[in-house]
Amino acid sequence: MSKIGKRPIPLPDGVRVTVTENEVVVEGPHGRLTQRYEPQYVEIVVEDGQVRVERKGDRAVYRARHGLYRALIANMVHGVSQKWQKELEIHGLGYRARLEGGALVLELGYSHPVRYEVPQGVEVEVPDQQRIVVRGIDKQLVGQVAAEIRAFRPPEPYRATGIRYKGEEIVRKAGKLGVK
Repeated sequence: MSKIGKRPIPLPDGVRVTVTENEVVVEGPHGRLTQRYEPQYVEIVVEDGQVRVERKGDRAVYRARHGLYRALIANMVHGVSQKWQKELEIHGLGYRARLEGGALVLELGYSHPVRYEVPQGVEVEVPDQQRIVVRGIDKQLVGQVAAEIRAFRPPEPYRATGIRYKGEEIVRKAGKLGVK
């Protein structure tokens, strides 16, 4: 039995889960998410204020789908009830961020400011010029947006400048050692 798959998902107040023949719909105070699933591998049961994912066989593909769909549904439940959040920090002289309308404008040492159009379903907040907060109900989309923002200037190992996730450790490298 899958360690992840066998754990039931408790439903917080205000969260409703609807299962159709090949789709799960999770609705909550922050929005609505849908996820397709493969009914030939798993069965999704909603009862007693919790969701259980049960697999229909014991081969490797069944076990893999068991844990996968349980994790996806748990992420959806968390998202519609509390939202997902990723924080980014900007390190570097003259590096800064600001919001202009629906776009994030980053000044990262290039000859031009970098404009990033924030996709629908994600909120981006800039509490100060050195921090960016990405929030949304879809965990995958929040992570994708944060990764795309970080990719504009990933942290470099010599001076540790660039955009990094909050709490991310940057492994520093020694510079050139002059040999005489």
